[in-house]
Amino acid sequence: MNPDKYRHLTDQQLLEQFYSDHDPEWLGILLPRYTLLLLGVCMKYLKNEEEAKDCVQQIFLKAITELKKYRVDYFKSWIYMVAKNHCLMKIRDTHGKMPVELTERYLSTTDEPGETESLLQSDDAIEHMAEALKELSPEQQQCVTLFYLQKNSYQQISEKTGFTMMQVKSYIQNGKRNLRIMIEQKLKQPKR
Repeated sequence: MNPDKYRHLTDQQLLEQFYSDHDPEWLGILLPRYTLLLLGVCMKYLKNEEEAKDCVQQIFLKAITELKKYRVDYFKSWIYMVAKNHCLMKIRDTHGKMPVELTERYLSTTDEPGETESLLQSDDAIEHMAEALKELSPEQQQCVTLFYLQKNSYQQISEKTGFTMMQVKSYIQNGKRNLRIMIEQKLKQPKR
């Protein structure tokens, strides 16, 4: 296959070709288009050029694996989220804390004005989130992790877990509410 012959194809056309014949050459044309975008995302989060370059390669490998399993409709936004989550997980693994993005998403579900700000000011909130996540039911923990940390859609979670779409939505909604309640309780407990 001569890659230059297909450079005029859109991202979606290249994906459709890949889904129809599963030839990885199509991804070999598509992925390099996003090298600079991914490098920029990784630099933003990791602040280290060598680490960022390594991560771009890891993200490409993850994309190839995931695209073989799942159909992606909006490649640019999907690959951006894969990169962002990869970096957040790398930061978490390095620093032992939950990604800030999940914390912000969780905190934005609170209803009372000012409550979000006061929780954000507490350094303990992030640490309590990791503990609280482990205390959710296995179903809620699985769905919340797949949705917020791995950026899976309801449909993808349903396919991976075997839960119905309604169950997935319920586990995520209830899991998010339970996380908020548990973190609030942990924050109110006196420090040992």
